Amino acid sequence: MGREFENLLSLTRAAVQRYDMIAPDDRIAVGVSGGKDSVALLALLARLRAFYPVPFSLVAITLDPCFNGKENDFSGIAALCEQLDVPYICKRTRLFEVVFEERREQNPCSLCARMRRGALHKAAVEAGCNVVALGHHKDDVAQTLWMNLMAGGRLGCFAPKSYLDRRELTLIRPMVFADEKSITAAVRQEGLPTVASGCPVDGITQRKRAQEQLAALSQEYGPLTDKFLNALQQSGLDGWG
Repeated sequence: MGREFENLLSLTRAAVQRYDMIAPDDRIAVGVSGGKDSVALLALLARLRAFYPVPFSLVAITLDPCFNGKENDFSGIAALCEQLDVPYICKRTRLFEVVFEERREQNPCSLCARMRRGALHKAAVEAGCNVVALGHHKDDVAQTLWMNLMAGGRLGCFAPKSYLDRRELTLIRPMVFADEKSITAAVRQEGLPTVASGCPVDGITQRKRAQEQLAALSQEYGPLTDKFLNALQQSGLDGWG
């Protein structure tokens, strides 16, 4: 285990403990898109499972959007799951067809995200899971807070831990203390497999613009991701206390 991964593991455990994310005998569905964040989360939770004082089990779930009508190759993810001794479920979906061909959304990200969340929650319940783990990190926290403020005129962010009454599912985000740069380095260092996104709007989203804006502002005001996270924790907003 390399230094970058070891550091991420420490940050993941800190977040899990601070926000009481895992209870005894939880069965956790890890949403694995194939991107570096979700793959890192899977590997981190599999490692944490080996020594964490609270016993829990894992299931990895991939929802293939079938971009451009083609099934993606997740064989590398399947092999990683076998190596980590984590059951793997890969479901092919009609996300691309519905969002881009039937609905022809001008701003497809919101609808796509809602549909992916709904499909993941359903798959988690069908797999007997009571918890869903998502790969959001510290940069996502800052970008979400920034987008809500600048575009929506409100202070708000997703919570590190939340509960869905309708599905009876707990949502957790164990990597909220980790930054994207460290995750990228750890994935490369550990040789973890990733799957490139085939999304037609990848890299031209509102989140990408927020990332660029915060990077530019950080040159003048210092690391805004850290400052935003600290502000959320001090305010207790959205369960961040």
